[in-house]
Amino acid sequence: MTATPVPDAPLPPGTLLLVRHARASGQEPDAELTPEGQAGAAALVPALRGLGATRIVSSPWRRATDTVAPLAEAQGLPVTLDERLTERVLTGVPRADWCDRLRDSFADDTLALPGGESGAAARGRGQAALDAHRDPAGVTVVVTHGNLLALLLGLGNDGWTALRNPDVWIWTPGGAPTRLDLPA
Repeated sequence: MTATPVPDAPLPPGTLLLVRHARASGQEPDAELTPEGQAGAAALVPALRGLGATRIVSSPWRRATDTVAPLAEAQGLPVTLDERLTERVLTGVPRADWCDRLRDSFADDTLALPGGESGAAARGRGQAALDAHRDPAGVTVVVTHGNLLALLLGLGNDGWTALRNPDVWIWTPGGAPTRLDLPA
């Protein structure tokens, strides 16, 4: 995936900055950021500070809220939590073959395993959250999880596996999403 350099000026009104959370200690809703994840969250501040954020929305899961907390504090913005931005649940029971089933679900977005959510359903709730929170007069930062982000961006299984923690995508009105080239 190619990436675009961090812009040196505010982004156009209505732009979304879609952020995958930083590296976490696990997949549970209360999983904390690792030390590497904390550093990644801190690095988002200088990278995103000048892009004109006017609104921040996050999954309520800890790894997402902890990722955006430094930026919210630096920007003086509150964080709105939205359950529709939580990670997609592939299945309600542990499976040794979950990677294969996830690949299958990207190929067939109507596939819903027992206790799980189809890709189409997850994308629908995620898109509804984006539509509800997009600031038409400013830039909205949205923090979510890898599988849901890949579904929203139409990345497929290969795109999902290539996502980073954190990862940032710019989605301007009328444009296609592009990955932001975060400084190392």
